[in-house]
Amino acid sequence: MRITTGRAKGRMLKSVPGDITRPVTDRVKQAVFNILADDVLRSKWLDMFGGTGAVGIEALSRGAEFVTFIDQSALAVRTIETNLKTTGLVRSARVIRQDALKYITGMPNTAYDFIYVAPPQYHGLWADALVAIDNQPVWLKTAGAVIVQIDPREFHEVTLRNLELVDQRKYGKSMLCFYEHIEPVNESVNESANEH
Repeated sequence: MRITTGRAKGRMLKSVPGDITRPVTDRVKQAVFNILADDVLRSKWLDMFGGTGAVGIEALSRGAEFVTFIDQSALAVRTIETNLKTTGLVRSARVIRQDALKYITGMPNTAYDFIYVAPPQYHGLWADALVAIDNQPVWLKTAGAVIVQIDPREFHEVTLRNLELVDQRKYGKSMLCFYEHIEPVNESVNESANEH
């Protein structure tokens, strides 16, 4: 794995020992950042299942302001810390060893532009994480997005009150699902009234 673009371009990243993580492929990672384009600049990210840190570190390399990495595995946390040092991006990140689902039940110090959800496969954790964020929508900025990376076979509709699925793309054995805040009805009404 390597950083593909930005100030840490070409730097190699270490993998987490064993098979406890699901490394993101270069194709999927490239797709994420092609979709987001300039929205990455000065953005704040929460990577709920950090793994190697590849997605968050790529975001920092491309101009993101700050990334918080969460992982309950000590091996993953050490790997993320090592990869941040290798890329020279330590000062723009915070690495926390904790269960991501418990972490998200608290109140954030800041809202995030992007929340990345790519947990271990086939345990339903992606849906649990999505529901947890939906229950605490203050974690996500008004114009922000939750990006879920799963195997297409894992996907199912999730009942949500504050978020909605706005885009879905498949890349081989990976699927990206983008969720955003549901716009309040009265907000749309006010905008219409202002236009006239």
